[in-house]
Amino acid sequence: WAASAGLHCEALSPRGFPDRESYDRALAERVEQFRPGLVALAGYMRILSPAFVDRFEGRMLNIHPSLLPRHRGLHTHRRVLEAGDHVHGASVHFVTRELDGGPLVIQARLPVRDGEDEKALASRVLAQEHRIYPLAIGWFATGRLEYLDGKGWLDGRPLDRPVVVEEDVELPA
Repeated sequence: WAASAGLHCEALSPRGFPDRESYDRALAERVEQFRPGLVALAGYMRILSPAFVDRFEGRMLNIHPSLLPRHRGLHTHRRVLEAGDHVHGASVHFVTRELDGGPLVIQARLPVRDGEDEKALASRVLAQEHRIYPLAIGWFATGRLEYLDGKGWLDGRPLDRPVVVEEDVELPA
């Protein structure tokens, strides 16, 4: 997709590396060549090494399909349905060494519908991810969002809890 949009893209397979740390070192060096102000993870299904996370501390965001800290890790939609949760959603957070445990920035919440299956729920959550991730990235790009002292800050105030938006509510600027 990136190449067809005229964007530079590269792929680095972990198969050519003996371990996670050596792969992450090579990946970090590739990423650092672009001198990114922000690394935005989306659908990156590998646990990053502490060295990688530390290298990009404060300038790496992730989107996760649950209302963190609930349902960290994989199979979130299935786990929500099995738990009988009535509310689900997506979270944007700063990446730290703790898996899906970094400071929360924004969450989109939506009701779990009676009889809804995993595929339908996943589709609705993905639509919310597409709403909130660009918003958080925009906040970071314009200097409104930053990471200081292990916390997220928005507009000069610490985010003691994430900004929360509901499924059918207009997003804040």
